Order: sequence, then structure tokens, then C-alpha cells
Amino acid sequence: MTTIKKIALGKNGPLVSKLGLGCMRMSSVWGGPGRDENESVATIQAALDNGINFLNTGDFYGAGHNELLVGRAIKGRRDDAFISVKFGAIFYGGRMLGLDLRPVAIRNFINYSLVRLGVETIDLYQPCRLDGSVPVEDVIGTVADLIKEGKVRYLGVSEITADQLRQAHSIHPVAALEIGYSLADRQIESDLLPVAKELGIAVVAFANTAEGLLTGDMKAPLPADAYQLHFSRFQGDNLVKNLEKVEVLKQMAKDKGYTPTQLAIAWVNAQGDHIMPLVSMSSRSRLPENIQAMDITFTAGEMDTLNTTFAPGAILGGTYLQR
Repeated sequence: MTTIKKIALGKNGPLVSKLGLGCMRMSSVWGGPGRDENESVATIQAALDNGINFLNTGDFYGAGHNELLVGRAIKGRRDDAFISVKFGAIFYGGRMLGLDLRPVAIRNFINYSLVRLGVETIDLYQPCRLDGSVPVEDVIGTVADLIKEGKVRYLGVSEITADQLRQAHSIHPVAALEIGYSLADRQIESDLLPVAKELGIAVVAFANTAEGLLTGDMKAPLPADAYQLHFSRFQGDNLVKNLEKVEVLKQMAKDKGYTPTQLAIAWVNAQGDHIMPLVSMSSRSRLPENIQAMDITFTAGEMDTLNTTFAPGAILGGTYLQR
């Protein structure tokens, strides 16, 4: 099996696997247990066995269930795992009520996280967003204080603007930016990615298949209960036209002997040594294909075809990433 390469999180930061494991889908996203817990734990442990040490969770995933699951998986092998935790989102009844980024709340959140994870220190701690409800210096300053206290090792940020990234980094060095990035979602290339590269900040890129659009399995119209219908790119003629572009990816995948999902991950991986594809898995059966994707290379012609077909703005309609 492929040997997973390492990248540095930030300038002089820790070395972590260039492929990250997203644990969110192992829990019912906004309220308790979801998938087979034993299989989820086994998936995390198999990922660690194969050199994937970056584990991504959030204290609001499954109302704390996800952290308990990660804690169970890493028990007895804490040094094998690099744990990334997002905080700040408040959920109730299956929907997001808003953010709580007050310093007193952050201090409360981390203490619960440490207990659920069964660790003394969280490796990467990050607000899930910054909405202006609390001054950036207060949010980032609180995490900086937690770093001084030994409860956190490194500061991360998630889903923020280029200006917010500069501001956060000026208060305390940011090691990693977590953001959605894929062939279908390239709007961050104009400002956010250049700022991250300039500042030496690693990029943890989630939603590599754009909520399933790039898997090659999607057909129009979607079932009436599909969660993707909340986003305009999956509605009506938008979806029909978007899937026409996906046909190009499907054909290339067929020609190269891979799946469209593998090519979608490989494209993100190819965007830079400082960019990590963050792939959600809840079954060990997914590990080999996702690890194999990290070895896929593109010819100049193939990359040109993908970048032309999926040029910024080519995918019609928006997602939650385009607020």
C-alpha cells in the first residue's frame, strides 16, 4: 500500500500525513451515534496503521459523540494521532442556531473536549467560523492563551476570509486553514489560497467531491429527500448542466483506470505540497482507494482539461461554501 507522505502544518510546524481522515460522518452529524461504532473505531485505527495520523473532528459533531469515538480509537496510542478539533457551533434539533465564540465559552468547550477525547492536549484547535459576533482578537487570543497553558499545541482556523486569516495570523501564528476546496469549488483560489501560501499556512481541504457531485454516481433529478437539494447547484437545470461537466471527469477516470472520486482527491492533492485532502470515511473498505488516490498523477494535458472544464465559476449554482 502507498506510503503516505508528510507535510508541515505552518512554518516550522509539526509533520502530519498529507491525507487527513474526516471523522464527522462516523456520527449522526448533529445528534449522537450514527454509523457502526465498532467499524468507525476500526477505520480510525486502520488509518493510523497506514500512516494517516491527522484526525479531524468537532465538539459539535454528534453532540460530542464524535470526540468520544475518536478518544476510544486512540486509547493507548495517543502519540500516533494528531487531533484537530473545531469549536463554536451551537446545534439543537438538527439545525445550527449560531455560534458561541465568547472566551468563557471557548474555555468551557475545550475542557469538555479534553475529557471526551481522553487527552491532556489537543493538537490543533480552531473556531469553526468567525462571524463578527466576538472580536477576532478575543477568539484567537483565547486559543493563544490555551496554547500557553498547554491545553492546545497549534492554532487553526476554518471557513474564513483572506482578511480574517491575515488578522488571525497577526495575533498568533496560524498553522492550518480548513476550507472546502475541489474541482467544483475553486473560488478560494483568487484570494484565500494565495494569502495562506504567502503566510506559510497549510490548507486542510474538505469536500473534495463537492457533496457528491464529482463522484460520478449522481443522477438528475435527485431524490426529494436528498440533502443536496438545499444547494442551488443540485437543483433543476443547474444539476443537469453540472453533471455534463462531470462526464469529462468520468471519462478521464475510466481512461486512467481509477474512479472519479479518486481523481477528485488526486486533483486537490496536486495543488501543492502545503495542501492536504481531508477525506471522510466511516468504513475500512474505503481506505485502500483513498490512499491509492494520493499516488495518482496527471499529464499536463489532463490537468489542462480538468482546469478548463472546471474553471472557477464553471459549476452553476452555489453551496454553503459560497455564503
